[in-house]
Amino acid sequence: MSVVTDIAITPEPESLTTTSRRSGSVLRDALRLWRTRIGLVLVLGLTLLAGAGPFFAPHSPTDFAGPPFSNPSSAARFGTDYLGQDVLSRFLWGGREILVMAVLATAFGIILGAIVGLLAAYSRNWLDDVLMRGMDVILAFPQIMLALVAIATVGPKPWLIVLAVGLTTLPRVARVTRGAAQPIVARDFVASAEALGVPRIRILGRELLPNILSPLMVEVSLRLTYSIGLIAGLAFLGFATSTNGANWGTMINQNRVAVQAQPWGVVLPVIAIALLTIGTGLVGDGISRAAAGIDRGRSTG
Repeated sequence: MSVVTDIAITPEPESLTTTSRRSGSVLRDALRLWRTRIGLVLVLGLTLLAGAGPFFAPHSPTDFAGPPFSNPSSAARFGTDYLGQDVLSRFLWGGREILVMAVLATAFGIILGAIVGLLAAYSRNWLDDVLMRGMDVILAFPQIMLALVAIATVGPKPWLIVLAVGLTTLPRVARVTRGAAQPIVARDFVASAEALGVPRIRILGRELLPNILSPLMVEVSLRLTYSIGLIAGLAFLGFATSTNGANWGTMINQNRVAVQAQPWGVVLPVIAIALLTIGTGLVGDGISRAAAGIDRGRSTG
């Protein structure tokens, strides 16, 4: 006499374990690449500079250290700016605001974009069309123009800058998430979870999201690069949270009129912004290559 017993086993733990191993493998492969290591050194170094810089600044960012546009001296190692303020002190104070707002804007855009992309990929009906056409409308406008309109209407508030930059990041993240999640939606373990009556929110968070972490990690670095450049560009155009606040973008705008006589007020923030965006770009490129299997033999050799 034989007894046949049907046992329903949820596929969630297996899929999550496999996905976590795959994501960890991608990160390990990325860290073996020199481009990723160089990018991390640049990003971590400039992050440390922006975070700890104010503690080592010789002056307050608003203290006067000499005549305007004076050359480097013992009182001001890199000279003074257009008001006579110490360039080095303002440079050490100026990175924190850009980095904090860029990280917050990137996190906002990534989270909201991932939610929109997952909903669009999983719904496979009219909701998919509505969400993606809404993203297309946002993409139809130049990104900096949307940010300028919002900030010029309300004012350069920190929360508004973060919101505006995050919303311009949203459509690209949503499209990447949808494209990566669509093949996963058709997999058997998703159908099994639906047959077992797993709630939709758990399917999105436990089945789809872990399987698209690799492209999302790449998007995080790319969108962070974009956010840093856009926030610095808005500050250069005069849309900073403070008119005379210590901000790398503001420093470039304020001191560009005398760049030939006293270049340090422009050169220092330009170099910092350039190295920061190069670093985040290298990290994203390294993760992308590791996820695609490019240079794998070279990285392990």
